[in-house]
This record gives sequence, C-alpha cells and structure tokens, in this order.
Amino acid sequence: MRDVAVISFAQRTAVKDRERNEVEFIIPVVQEAVAASGLARHDIDFTISGSCDYLSGGPFTFVQGLDAAGAWPPIKESHVEMDAAWALYEAWVAIQTGEVDSALIYGFGKSSLTDVHQLITLQTDPYTVAPLWPSMVDLAALQASALLAEGDVTEADLAAVAARSRRDARDNPYAVVSEDVDVAALLARPVTHAPLRDADIAPVTDGSAAIVIAAADVARAQCERPAWIRGIDHRIDAPHIGVRDLTASASTQRAGEEAGALQGGFDAAELHAQFSHDEVILARALGLDAGTRINPSGGALGANPMMASGLIRIGEIFRRINAGEIGRGLAHATQGPCLQQNLVCVMEGE
Repeated sequence: MRDVAVISFAQRTAVKDRERNEVEFIIPVVQEAVAASGLARHDIDFTISGSCDYLSGGPFTFVQGLDAAGAWPPIKESHVEMDAAWALYEAWVAIQTGEVDSALIYGFGKSSLTDVHQLITLQTDPYTVAPLWPSMVDLAALQASALLAEGDVTEADLAAVAARSRRDARDNPYAVVSEDVDVAALLARPVTHAPLRDADIAPVTDGSAAIVIAAADVARAQCERPAWIRGIDHRIDAPHIGVRDLTASASTQRAGEEAGALQGGFDAAELHAQFSHDEVILARALGLDAGTRINPSGGALGANPMMASGLIRIGEIFRRINAGEIGRGLAHATQGPCLQQNLVCVMEGE
C-alpha cells in the first residue's frame, strides 16, 4: 500500500448564499486548496467532486463545477453523487493503483435552493418509503425515539451534545450556528420534531470544501506536516429502515474495524452527526472514550453543507494535525437515511 496524506484544505459556508451560484462558491476553495498544497494546478494528476444534482434541479449539473476546477488542458476527472468524502476515497484508491500521485477533491451543495429535508427523501427506498414522503428529519426523529426508548439515553444527553456543539462552534469561523448555551436552556425550548428540538438538527447550509491529497514523496516535499491516512473504509447498511436496528450503526462499526479505528487513542474525532443522537450512536459504534474530543469544530450541528460536510470532517482533522494541535484523529462521513452509509478515516501526523 502506498502512503497517502492530506496536504491542504479549504472551506466556505453560509446560511444562504444569495449572490453566488455553485461555480462561484467552488472557485475560492479550489484556488485556496491548490495554492496551499504547493502544487501547480496542472501538476495535480486527478480531479474528483462530490455533489447532488437534485439540489440544483438539473441533470449533470455537477459538470458546471469543472468550470471552477479548470478542465483545460484536458484532465483526469471523476464525480460521485455522494458526499465528497466518498470522492476522496476514490482518489485514495486511484493513488493506490499508481496511476496518479496527487488529487484534488471538492464537494459542494446549495441547500437553500429547495426544502433539502424533503428532497433527501429521494434517497430512501422508492417502493416502500419514498411514497410516504417522510423528510430526513422525520426519519431522524424516528431513530431518536427508538434510541430514547431503550432507556440508556435521555433527552438531556441529546441536549448536552447540542449544547457542546454550539459552544465549540463559536471558535469556528465557518459555523453558521453557534451560541453559549447550557443543557437546561436547550431543554426549555420547544420540541419541533418529537423528540428533537431545533438545536438537535443540523442547520440548512450552503457551502463548499476542497482537499488535496498526495502520495508520500509528493506530500513530504510540499507539506511541512501532512496528515497521513492510516486507514479508510466505508460500509453500507440495508436501505430498508425497518430491517435494521436504528439504535446502532453496524456499518460504522465495520468500517471502523477495517480502517483500524477501534484501536482508539484518538486526540479528536470529527463525526458527521447531522442530529444530536447521531453522535451518540456513532461514538458507541466506534468505541470512542472520554479521552477523545468529539467535534471540536462544532461539527455538522454548527454547519452542514450537503455533499461537503463529510469532506469537511476530514479537513478539520487535517487542519488540527497540520497545526500540531493533535497527533492522531478520526474523521467520519455519512450518507442516506438514519446513518445508512458510513465512511471512517484514521489520520496521523508524522
């Protein structure tokens, strides 16, 4: 296996970007990530993106994103209709083959163009679930109810996750929701999607992110402190939510096993928890202990640009390793209803 590392990262987020289209808000992150990588744009061997055409309402609209990345002279390019964390996985595989030595990955989503909670219903089973048209929040509330019914987790536990995330988000310039709040104050707020409150639900966010990864020789030459990808894997649970245990995440646990995450010893973990109870389930599945700081950026509860939020979790761990704040971190991304598909990435400094 070839050693591969993240060598640069950039992101942009907004509650609602009224002035720019997707191409216009991809350009800054691509330019920033490429410049920070130390590589010239034409020296990056592979370009891949992650997005969702449903967000913009047209077929193959992801192709427009290439205007931001630059597709002339002709480049090696690919795309995944997933969060861009899965695009990073494809780029990692491409480097493992020896076909390329470096890759630019970017993800973007303008969620404010539509009711994204209803739109994501299209990811559910088209025969048994989608005709009922439950929103992603409705399904998450069902999952939260199942978790609370077990008796080991309370609404106060969920509020503690939400409160900590909002407090930590105050130090993140890219968070769109942040405040100094305690558990009691959140519990006093109204329940909007029983048993969830608004603070338990990730905010609708427009945004984009870009990352450059490279094989060992390139990474060491271009980055003073790269974040080495020591393990990465993704797994999927059944799409039918009635045939799996919603209080656990078997796919996350399996991906964690394959990526070497269950050995523990992480200084920080960025979990793509779009709902407060997601964090509880994911932390259990990955065996995270009290010594691991979870979502120090505020996580997806601070900002959640669809199709880029999972990639941002990887970028946030890179940023802390690159700055020397941590030595070992875990990043997680998810896609689909009730934590259906999950990717786990273990990263370390030298």
